[in-house]
Amino acid sequence: MSTLVTELVEAGVHYGHRASRWNPKMRPYIYARKNLIHIIDVRETIRGLLRAKKYLQQVSSRNGLILFVGTKRQAAEAVEREASRCGMPYVNDRWLGGTLTNFRTIRNRMTRLEELETLKNSEEFNAYSKKMQSSLNREYRKMYRNLNGMRTMSRLPECLVVVDPKKEKNAVREAQALGIATVALIDTDCDPDKVDLPIPGNDDSMRSIELITKLLSDAIAAGKTQAAIDSQQQREGSDAPAPTAEQEAAEKAAADA
Repeated sequence: MSTLVTELVEAGVHYGHRASRWNPKMRPYIYARKNLIHIIDVRETIRGLLRAKKYLQQVSSRNGLILFVGTKRQAAEAVEREASRCGMPYVNDRWLGGTLTNFRTIRNRMTRLEELETLKNSEEFNAYSKKMQSSLNREYRKMYRNLNGMRTMSRLPECLVVVDPKKEKNAVREAQALGIATVALIDTDCDPDKVDLPIPGNDDSMRSIELITKLLSDAIAAGKTQAAIDSQQQREGSDAPAPTAEQEAAEKAAADA
């Protein structure tokens, strides 16, 4: 635990926003105010982190989908890296309205993205005029930027991992409308009541975001590993030969004795 505290402090997770920008609902998570900056209580960060890790591990162990959301510049790279590492979808460029509430349309756009990729890699693409090629390339780049991270999302996620729910308010609102749980890294200017599992911490520092998303990704990976182990054990159990009549009789005799 002390190692975790050291990592959190070194990453600057405890630094909040200016005191003038705070949300009063964050009072329970604030330790002190120093030089007009709120200092987040690291103990509360650890409590939130442990609860979130436990929940995410449970979700991934039952093969649930977890969508990472972080479109701010400081979060984009970490969100893509850690979501990819644990095999989960992500949004790190722009949240498209209706990503969850109008998921069928989003799935159709992903199909269009795959069609464009197939076309670009075929000989047929060269048969188009230069103007048409340019138009198709523009369409592809835009769709790739917005949808590439969600290609593996064949169904609605069971949970969202959000960096800065204040910036990602549209994603949080859609999740609430559909009853999808939210785990969020929240700074002192956020409303903790808007998310299910808040992790109080600095959501502007790249090091802070990288550390928190890494720890959450580790928990998801552990859950998937456990699911694979359980599945293997079930297969091995079902493949075991049924006991013969002689074995059953011997077991019954041993029990009677």
